[in-house]
Amino acid sequence: MNNHYQEDLRFEKIQTIIHEDSNIASLSVANEIASLINQKQKQGKHAVLGLATGSTPTKMYDYLVQFHKEGRLSFKNVITFNLDEYFPMEPDSIHSYVRFMNEHLFDHIDIERHNIHIPNGNLNRDEVRKYCEDYEQKIQNVGGLDIQVLGIGRTGHIGFNEPGSALNSKTRLIRLDRVTRLDAASDFFGEENVPKRAITMGVGTIMDAKKIILMAWGEGKSEIIKQAVEGKIRESVPATFLQHHENCEFVLDGAAASSLTRMKTPWLVTDCDWDDSLIKSATIWLSEKLGKAILKLTNEDYNEYGMGNLVAEIGSAEQINLKVFNQLQHTITGWPGGKPNADDSQRPERAAPHPKTSLIFSPHPDDDVISMGGTLLRLVDQAHNVHVAYQTSGNIAVFDDEVIRFLDFATDIQKDDKELKKQVKKVREFLANKKPGEIDSAEIQHYKGLIRKSEALAACRYCGVKEKNAHFLNLPFYETGAIRKKPYSDEDIQITYDLLNTIKPHQIFAAGDLSDPHGTHRVCLEVVFKTLERLKEERAEWVRNCYVWLYRGAWQEWEIADMEMAVPIGPKDMARKKNAIFKHQSQKDSAMFPGNDEREFWERAEQRNKKTANRYNALGMAEYEAMEGFVRYNF
Repeated sequence: MNNHYQEDLRFEKIQTIIHEDSNIASLSVANEIASLINQKQKQGKHAVLGLATGSTPTKMYDYLVQFHKEGRLSFKNVITFNLDEYFPMEPDSIHSYVRFMNEHLFDHIDIERHNIHIPNGNLNRDEVRKYCEDYEQKIQNVGGLDIQVLGIGRTGHIGFNEPGSALNSKTRLIRLDRVTRLDAASDFFGEENVPKRAITMGVGTIMDAKKIILMAWGEGKSEIIKQAVEGKIRESVPATFLQHHENCEFVLDGAAASSLTRMKTPWLVTDCDWDDSLIKSATIWLSEKLGKAILKLTNEDYNEYGMGNLVAEIGSAEQINLKVFNQLQHTITGWPGGKPNADDSQRPERAAPHPKTSLIFSPHPDDDVISMGGTLLRLVDQAHNVHVAYQTSGNIAVFDDEVIRFLDFATDIQKDDKELKKQVKKVREFLANKKPGEIDSAEIQHYKGLIRKSEALAACRYCGVKEKNAHFLNLPFYETGAIRKKPYSDEDIQITYDLLNTIKPHQIFAAGDLSDPHGTHRVCLEVVFKTLERLKEERAEWVRNCYVWLYRGAWQEWEIADMEMAVPIGPKDMARKKNAIFKHQSQKDSAMFPGNDEREFWERAEQRNKKTANRYNALGMAEYEAMEGFVRYNF
């Protein structure tokens, strides 16, 4: 993964395998499981698998299904035990892990139904203890688990073993931690709908497995992975118990591994092969570690923190400091579209042409103003031709009451419209009887999409973007009415292709926020990348002169060392940015899917932008009110 250094794993207490991305990692786990199944078949034995749910293992299940359909793998000799289930939970509920496992795996393979075991969330309370004891006994009767697959929660839970779970704990009913319930809130359309309890295999049950494979993807898991792999064993982080297991491995993508010492600060564990990127990262880290401006760092500072060979290689701390200081200074620009008639040799963007055609891809109808509203305003103020492409309708993020409110307004205007009154009655009846998490009718999805569209247009008008330059793509992959989306298809790419070929932008801004917990940002970015690859293959002339800038969304900001363009935002523009965010009234005060951050989107944006400016200031740069950061994608 990282060719800057020879790996030194002295900080890691669990075998950790890092893959380029989650697809490759999922394939590696699927291959290992398939190999076990085939080996056991040859021996005439059962393969006993402990299985997990959630977004992490879904691609691995896809590969296992693919192997089966290709005739490479039979599940006739497989016995499965799932980790957990919410309690209470009907097996046919859209939130049930029974349904999840059927949809992702069991309905597509030849496993014997009597060999499938998933905790029963539909028991009477007084039946649970005996049921859990029997579940344990069934695992023991088949010789124990050959492989246990795990994900990891933000609290460090494995299964639903929350902080405080004992090392020897067995299958039981537990109360869910509030953080866990908050993380599940989006799936249940509100925290109040998330069950407060669950049945889970215990830590001891998991530890009895012959092999354990824990999978984790994305930067959102990086900090808890570091604690689990490098931290002390403690009940407050149940995943640290896995350090006791003799045959446990963590399978990670690069993002989930990014906080491990060997990835984040390799100079602390080994001699590095220094290049400009690593020098920049190390110097910024040292500056922040010591609370010193970059130009104040000394030879002794570098030597004390494992960078003596860098000083020897470059010559002195002063030379390193100046090199990195100048690199950072050149990222800062008040001209995100390029400054006309200026020397652009040290600027992130080209001076010519001016004005530029700028296209901002916004995964949801408010990501443009939340994530890069200050830059958007600057582009408009500097006379660039700004387009915004809203990639999805964002309809599932609208509360039901908003639909009623808008329909009541329409009814008051069209008092004699009998057809409209009939529609309003139908919508009210549906919503009155709607169960938590139930998918809206196509009609209601359409109304919710119109609400988001009207808000996006209001924000465009406020920012000075022409309404005709607002493009609502409504990419089909998103339009399921549920949290879980379809895979993107050629249709999504064709819609994006047609837009790009029509506008032919000089610069593109796209959401590079891969830690979006709901996955929409990731899919939207992949669609943009696939479309650009197609255009490049076709040698579209305009593509050669197009810069692609990636911004981060509401969840987090780029690392300073990675930023290639930083746009300062003054107090006046920050106020304008917040006003633009406020135009998205359906997301104000309380968002349907807040993620694991309870702050409103405008608060997150303001505080993140101010934090970025403060970090630049602490490094010795000029002091700004706030900043938005971008990374250039070279395609």
